[in-house]
Amino acid sequence: MKLSDAPQSASTEASSNLLSGAEIVCHAMKAEGVEFVFGYPGGAVLVIYDEIHKQNNFKHVLVRHEQAAVHAADAYARATGRPGVALVTSGPGVTNAVTGIATAFMDSIPMVIITGQVPTYAIGQDAFQECDTVGITRPCVKHNFLVKDVGELAETIKKAFFIATTGRPGPVVVDIPKDVSMAKAPFHYPATVEMRSYRPTNKGHSGQIKKAMQMLLSADRPMIYVGGGAILGNASAEVTALVRMLGYPCTNTLMGLGAYPSTDKQFVGMLGMHGTVEANMAMQNCDVLIAIGARFDDRVIGNPTHFNAGNPTRKIIHIDIDPSSISKRVKVDVPIVGNIKDVLDDLISQLQNAEQKPGNIAAWWKQIEEWRAKDCLKFKQSDSIIKPQYVVQKLWEVTKGDAYVTSDVGQHQMWAAQYYGFDKPRRWINSGGLGTMGVGLPYAMGCKFAFPDADVACITGEGSIQMNIQELSTCKQYGLPIKVILLNNRYLGMVRQWQEFFHGNRHAESYMEALPDFVKLAEAYGHVGMKVEKPGDVEGALRDAFAMKDRLVFLDFQTDQTENVFPMVPGGKGISEMILAEDL
Repeated sequence: MKLSDAPQSASTEASSNLLSGAEIVCHAMKAEGVEFVFGYPGGAVLVIYDEIHKQNNFKHVLVRHEQAAVHAADAYARATGRPGVALVTSGPGVTNAVTGIATAFMDSIPMVIITGQVPTYAIGQDAFQECDTVGITRPCVKHNFLVKDVGELAETIKKAFFIATTGRPGPVVVDIPKDVSMAKAPFHYPATVEMRSYRPTNKGHSGQIKKAMQMLLSADRPMIYVGGGAILGNASAEVTALVRMLGYPCTNTLMGLGAYPSTDKQFVGMLGMHGTVEANMAMQNCDVLIAIGARFDDRVIGNPTHFNAGNPTRKIIHIDIDPSSISKRVKVDVPIVGNIKDVLDDLISQLQNAEQKPGNIAAWWKQIEEWRAKDCLKFKQSDSIIKPQYVVQKLWEVTKGDAYVTSDVGQHQMWAAQYYGFDKPRRWINSGGLGTMGVGLPYAMGCKFAFPDADVACITGEGSIQMNIQELSTCKQYGLPIKVILLNNRYLGMVRQWQEFFHGNRHAESYMEALPDFVKLAEAYGHVGMKVEKPGDVEGALRDAFAMKDRLVFLDFQTDQTENVFPMVPGGKGISEMILAEDL
């Protein structure tokens, strides 16, 4: 199979011929312009798989675990902006997929997950491989459907894609009983759907936007705080235009990295639990804060009481597509509900036409530069042992900062966020809200299918990588030349760090005493393995790996076991209450 094979263009189809439910699913995928379906077959979906085998409008990717199917589809959506699609069978197929669904839900990723179900007459009878898919997934989806009539299947799938991709995006599950897949009905795929109970607001209120403009122009200590919603809303260009027009400092959340270029002088770094001193202090001490597609997450502002009490006169503007996110954790002064791209277009237009211009904030920038001078991301290089931060820095150099970088969850995730400078949106693919270990490799697969000619690097830890390591088999089958960057410190690193700081240095179940030989393991799957133990060999190994354009290379970097992630805000503290490396 060639990764570059493109699907036929999306179209709306109508037919007087009777089609089976399985055929309707395939025709609907074609109409939606679906490029890849990630899945794993089973009894309840075999009829659908038989139809997939007969068509050539989209590619099916056979993973080795249903969780990986959903993660790969999730990454495809994050990297492209188009909805990801996964297909799993009933019972354990669904329950295996739930972690992937919940991961996408927490990060607002547009996805449609097709699940098989036992025949309608067997539902509720404890049939073989039956589970209550609608009930199980209800808390972690934007919406879900159980289709009991084949005549409603086409419109239901259209609704699923509409709900998944509009408003605040999210995963939608369509549960299809096996007899519905086999039953027949005339096929008509609607061009649009109307849902009385679901009408997301796209256009921001002009009066609120004007208030925001006046507040921003009157600021002495302004701050622009940008989250993942700006990337999901394809508003990075508008964010960049706004920041440069105003000349104000900008910070991105973990999920917002790349929304504003990290190498730009106005960027003060990521904020939050492992954010920079300058970002956290500016966030805490500004007089006007504009939040764009961000939700004041607990890992971003820490303790909300401290955030509010520490600066009670701060004025807050909040732009978000989801009204339920506004004033949820922090009360704001100017709420603006709407599509971020549209709202920022209107705000920029008003700023361009305003008689008032931004004030002189030289004193504020001077203060920020004093915070920045602390150089809080500085680490002590070693000639004898590999520092994990150094590996990420060298990865950035070797890839010229232009790779798609996926990560698992833990210390390596934070080092990737801190030391790989993201200048473009949709290049940083990681699990933010749910913090799911095991996503890194399937995420890399989804990116590589989407962009087969791009460099894709998976930064992982020896704990996380083993949670979906079976996907090395998928990579072999489809010839995915991903580069796996294992920062191997022989610990569950973030667990060990918290145990060191807050649990008397008692390493309860955090030491990985039975690790495999990752080089041999990679080779057993048919890939290239490299073990790197000396700092002087890091850059050369990375260059050699990326020079192998047609091979997956698994690089096992033996890193410093004692290294911690700094800065760090302890749980329950405010974002200005950071622990720095120099404090210990």
